[in-house]
Amino acid sequence: MKRSFYAKNTVIVAKNLLGKFLVRKIGGRKLIGKIVEVEAYRGFDDPASHAYHGKTSRNWLMFGKPGYAYIYFIYGNHYCLNITTEKEGFPGAVLIRALEPVKGIDLMKKFRKASKLKNLTNGPGKLTQALRITKKLNGLDLTKEDGLYVCSGQKKENFEVVSTYRVGIKVGLDKLWRFYIKNNRFVSTIN
Repeated sequence: MKRSFYAKNTVIVAKNLLGKFLVRKIGGRKLIGKIVEVEAYRGFDDPASHAYHGKTSRNWLMFGKPGYAYIYFIYGNHYCLNITTEKEGFPGAVLIRALEPVKGIDLMKKFRKASKLKNLTNGPGKLTQALRITKKLNGLDLTKEDGLYVCSGQKKENFEVVSTYRVGIKVGLDKLWRFYIKNNRFVSTIN
């Protein structure tokens, strides 16, 4: 995807990411998952956003150019992958919450130490483990087909998008900025 795809309102980018493919290149192999669930975090009016209180050494990527990987460690046990959005200087990012595994599933299972396909990438920590996404990729330009990027499928898919409140937050519950593909079995949680 080109930078212009990400240089929009975070909520719009989040919805537009559904149905796209997250590609991770490792040792000549591609691990691919269809994006089926996301959450939007943006601006200074979103108390659930890392950027709500301003720029820090943790969230500085949210204030930079759109189309970069913003990866952080959470709960002391897993990484979360976000993609920066908006124009430079205005903070925004989309959390990738769940993928539908498409290619490289054998390697994903090995990395996750899991055998059930349904539980392989149905959560932000699970998908980063399955695709070996760590803090080492923080700040990677996702507009280049390097070690991690997003691309469109070969054909347009029709699906219904569900909009609901974001998971695991205590503030900003009025913003229905979690989006997922209706009836997709790889969504992390239904509410």
